[in-house]
Amino acid sequence: MVGTVLINGLAIECIVGVLPHERVSAQRVVLDVELDLDFAAAARSESVATTVDYTAVAAALTAQVQRAKYRLVETLAVECCRALLAQHRQVSRVRVRVEKPAAVEAARWVGVVFELRRGEA
Repeated sequence: MVGTVLINGLAIECIVGVLPHERVSAQRVVLDVELDLDFAAAARSESVATTVDYTAVAAALTAQVQRAKYRLVETLAVECCRALLAQHRQVSRVRVRVEKPAAVEAARWVGVVFELRRGEA
């Protein structure tokens, strides 16, 4: 009974990038997160303790991204996936999409998608 918990459009102001101005001025990134897990216990119990608390996930991701000051959005996506799998043993797969809206003036946004399953490197 695997389902997916979704967080869509998580906006975070952070330092991210390789250009000199990106290392000193915060900019917005937007994360979409997918977390696969077995919904059976949550459906039976109606308890958030048996699933993933998306409010806590959003807060943890925001803190991590702001603290780390990543140079590459690729690293940001990989490290978010690793942290989520480490923090939530019931999650079997994580997918993180990172949008960087201000990176290319002529584009709405640029970004990356990374997916990691439990047991993968």
